[in-house]
Amino acid sequence: MASVTTADIKKLREATGAGMTDCKNALVEADGDYDKAVEQLRIKGLKGVAKREGRAASNGLVIAKLDGTTKGTVLELNCETDFVAKSAKFQELAAQVAEAVFGQPDASGLQSVDVGGKPLSEVLTDAGASLGEKIEVRRVASFEGAYVGVYLHKTNPDLPPQLGVLVELTGEGGGVAKDVAQHIAAFAPTYIARADVPADVVAKEREIAEATAKEEGKPEQALAKIVEGRVTGYFKDQVLLEQAFAKDTKKTVAKVLEEAGVQLTGFARFKVGQA
Repeated sequence: MASVTTADIKKLREATGAGMTDCKNALVEADGDYDKAVEQLRIKGLKGVAKREGRAASNGLVIAKLDGTTKGTVLELNCETDFVAKSAKFQELAAQVAEAVFGQPDASGLQSVDVGGKPLSEVLTDAGASLGEKIEVRRVASFEGAYVGVYLHKTNPDLPPQLGVLVELTGEGGGVAKDVAQHIAAFAPTYIARADVPADVVAKEREIAEATAKEEGKPEQALAKIVEGRVTGYFKDQVLLEQAFAKDTKKTVAKVLEEAGVQLTGFARFKVGQA
């Protein structure tokens, strides 16, 4: 049997991220053959990933990459615990993945994206084996247009950003992109404009508003006005352009954009652990 040195174990550990004991055992089983030891660890790692499939990856981070001011991507990478989320290895993985998926419109078809010469699916599997947790890319969004900006927010100073907003505007607008991105981060609108709200959603809001008004004993002759008022309130809550602007509540977001001479054509808001 070939002798296994501390240097051998260290080399294998640095290459795979596996524990010292696991590296030593793999080298012993492989009779000192480095490549076979790596294979042994991958096999064991894959078994570990299979066991982790049913576990929830509800922690993690949001990372963004910009190419100047006209193209950007925001990505949510998930793990199971904040301990892993704040680790250097996880954050390095996030940066590597963000680089590889840059420009992808969404998360569909990402598993075959090349990351350092390997498919993303394999990279995530290896990372899961190394870190001992389920690792997955949950969401990706990209914009390319006249002006793209980003805002990342730390909800905990000890953790990487867990809230990110990517916005696309028709122009720079004197710094309004960051202001609007911060507003979106704080107020979480669902739609850009009233016209974007699906008809069935509006119909359901009307139905709920009417049923609520009747339950409250409102007079029949006042129902139509009450329902319209409550539906308008829904729009003010959920539609970005109709929300009161965070930095000046006397103005709507639409007014702020108008004064800046730009329009917002798209946004993506990712918060770790939320839909």
